[in-house]
Amino acid sequence: MIKNINVALIGNPNTGKTSVFNALTGLNQKVGNYPGITVEKKQGICRLDRVTKARILDLPGTYSLNASSMDESVVVELLLNKNNPDFPDVVVVVADVENLKRNLLLFTQIKDLEIPSVLVINMSDQMQRKGIKIDLEKLEKKLNTKVVLISTRQNSGVDQLKQILVDYRSIPSTLILDPTNIDQDYFESLGKAFPNQSLYKLWLVITQDINFTKLERQKVPDTAQFKTQPQSYLKKLQQRETIKRYQTINQILKETYRVNLDETTDLRSKLDNLLIHKFWGYVVFFLILLTIFQAIFDWSSVPMDFIDSSFARLGEWTKAQMPAGILTDLIVEGVISGLGGIVIFIPQIAFLFLFISILEETGYMSRVVFLMDRSLRKFGLSGKSVVPLISGTACAIPAVMATRNIENWKERLITILVVPFTTCSARLPVYMILISLVIPNERLLGISYQGLTLMGLYLIGFLMAIVSASILNRLLQSTNKSYFVVEMPNYKLPLLKNVAFTVWEKTRSFVVEAGKIILAISILLWFMASFGPGKKFSNAEQIVAHQYFNQVLSDSELENKIASFRLENSYIGILGKTIEPMILPLGYDWKIGIALISSFAAREVFVGTLATIYSVGSDAQETIKSRMDGEIRKDGTRLFNLSTGISLMLFYAFAMQCMSTLAIVKKETNSWKWPSIQLFSMTIIAYIVSLLAYQLLK
Repeated sequence: MIKNINVALIGNPNTGKTSVFNALTGLNQKVGNYPGITVEKKQGICRLDRVTKARILDLPGTYSLNASSMDESVVVELLLNKNNPDFPDVVVVVADVENLKRNLLLFTQIKDLEIPSVLVINMSDQMQRKGIKIDLEKLEKKLNTKVVLISTRQNSGVDQLKQILVDYRSIPSTLILDPTNIDQDYFESLGKAFPNQSLYKLWLVITQDINFTKLERQKVPDTAQFKTQPQSYLKKLQQRETIKRYQTINQILKETYRVNLDETTDLRSKLDNLLIHKFWGYVVFFLILLTIFQAIFDWSSVPMDFIDSSFARLGEWTKAQMPAGILTDLIVEGVISGLGGIVIFIPQIAFLFLFISILEETGYMSRVVFLMDRSLRKFGLSGKSVVPLISGTACAIPAVMATRNIENWKERLITILVVPFTTCSARLPVYMILISLVIPNERLLGISYQGLTLMGLYLIGFLMAIVSASILNRLLQSTNKSYFVVEMPNYKLPLLKNVAFTVWEKTRSFVVEAGKIILAISILLWFMASFGPGKKFSNAEQIVAHQYFNQVLSDSELENKIASFRLENSYIGILGKTIEPMILPLGYDWKIGIALISSFAAREVFVGTLATIYSVGSDAQETIKSRMDGEIRKDGTRLFNLSTGISLMLFYAFAMQCMSTLAIVKKETNSWKWPSIQLFSMTIIAYIVSLLAYQLLK
């Protein structure tokens, strides 16, 4: 019989917790949200031995149990509630070998909750190079726990950790700090009031409520009478607790931890002097971005062309194998064409996540956050706002959720409101197809015009976010000041396993989530394009034959005329013609209008929508790009020319991303006021900018 245990993985940010998680779980992991809150919940399965299976929960990074953000509050809430189905049987605290002192503060707090706790010291392969020596046996004795040295890069220590987790019941639950040493009178009175309860757990219940938010717990004693003291007094006790813990930690490390400074290197300081320099830091960041966007275009062109032609061949093969009829048309023109409109962009999405993952793994992203803090603060943002703005390049939803780390409400609200200007991965398919259609595939000094245009769109979105933040900073009043502290992790070569996991997980999530939406919308659009009301649609063949009675048309030309007439008089054609007067000044026709509306469900649906509309009644062998490139206006000019392409790209750069983003903004701000303002203002900005661009360029 298989025995299941819950394991919580906890640690400070940048301690390599994700590496340990990946080493334990491999691909047996999934990502969701905690019930009722928008904080990421990552869990995986690990087989410890023949009879023991562990469910590993990777908790948000936290510096201590004195929570100051929702992420940290999630950790405390779980550790205080034994009735939670995720409550851990054993906790694994991941520490960085070079920052052991700071990491041990969190470990001692967790251990004093009397939960079996294991200390994992990560990046042990750095010890010799950094001149670090640890007396492991003495450290285990002092902390009354098991200590494991792990190097995920060398894949060492993982099996030892698994064995300790199997035998977790043997880990002592001895307290490291007696709470009465913090304030004897206060904690003795607390102990008398609740004689059968853990003093430290009661203390966290009290301080968590005054730190952050009112928690909902079951079977936790009512400690209201101990919250009547002034908050300043409770804060003072918290500070005293931290001092007492560090005194204990200093004494332990004095006997167990040695660093030979002569063996350390100053390479880190030299790199920092360049990468966070007030001028050269920005130059380096700009060059890195330029390289990334050039590579996205150059490296992905071959797999893109292969995927595009493959879907065209698949459509033709399916049409040849199946009998003619509505079902065949649905599969070929609806499902295959719609999905082809998103699968073609998997290479670019994968490369984007690849580069972002490498920047995070090397430790460079933290330098970018520190660098940008200087510039962002004057616009009402902080360095912490950079994290949501950068993560917005993947998706706006987790980016909005990431603002929970910003303690100042004004800065957090401003960040939430401007994050959708950041170009997300869902916009990338739109940009890629439009750029390939209207921007020449030429180079200047080795720099691709297409790659340069893509980078320009990302920068325009970021600059608009900054401008909007500056305006909001003046409109929103707040007297609270915030202070920004960021940890600078050590530079390290990216671990290929972690990079591969990130690319796989993010790309798969993008394709699966987008695929469900696109499939549903493609089928709906095909139905709306294949059927219509009235005699014009049903008698399309006779009407077209009569219109061109005096002209000599080939069979294929006549079929195209009939298909075009039928499409214009279908349900989707009627809807498109209704909104066409509003978008005509932007250079768009009714087909693009339909794509704009449908893409509000998800931006990447734009290409799939056009692929579905253009495929109805057309040659299945044509690729998506060739269909769009061959679309012409009534006056005989190309629809997707430079002016229309630039107008469309600017519209997508500034318009609200999708309805899911609006929903998450409503949840984070607890009001429809802010998402409504966001939707209205971004739509107006997008319309005006696109209008000006088209009218100037046409």
